[in-house]
Amino acid sequence: MTHAFSRTAFSPTPQAPQLPTMPTGWPIGSYDSYEEAQRAVDHLADKDFPVQEVTIVGVEPLLVERVAARLTWGKVLSSGAMSGAWFGLFVGLLLSFFTPGAGLAPIVIGLVSGVVFGMAFAAAGYAATRGRRDFVSHSQLVARRYDVLCQPRNAESGRNLLAQLAMSGQRW
Repeated sequence: MTHAFSRTAFSPTPQAPQLPTMPTGWPIGSYDSYEEAQRAVDHLADKDFPVQEVTIVGVEPLLVERVAARLTWGKVLSSGAMSGAWFGLFVGLLLSFFTPGAGLAPIVIGLVSGVVFGMAFAAAGYAATRGRRDFVSHSQLVARRYDVLCQPRNAESGRNLLAQLAMSGQRW
């Protein structure tokens, strides 16, 4: 007989599955934001509920890309120069540590080389897009709602605790 959860001498609680699996359990709450679902599970934990039987499931995932700024040659080159400067400074410091009597020369050479190569690589990358992506953005995975599931043996008591939380009207 195999079990879905394995226990080891070091871990008294069930381990999460190693491969992606569909969540199991009965719904005991549904929330519009992850923060609200997290608050619900925290409430269950505060009431000594066995939270190891609880899962938060994001339903209808969406990839949201928020545009942060317009990308220009000036921004591309300055960003490339800055990142190149950090890398060049790092290499220059390493060279100065391992070259006896070298003074500041390896640091300055590393810094200048880093700036030049950083700008060149940034310019090549930006030129390769040919204006098809002239903006900077940040992607985020969100869900339309977040369901809190619980294993059947404790679902009813979990649902009752979450109903008490909802009726209390407590906010963060």
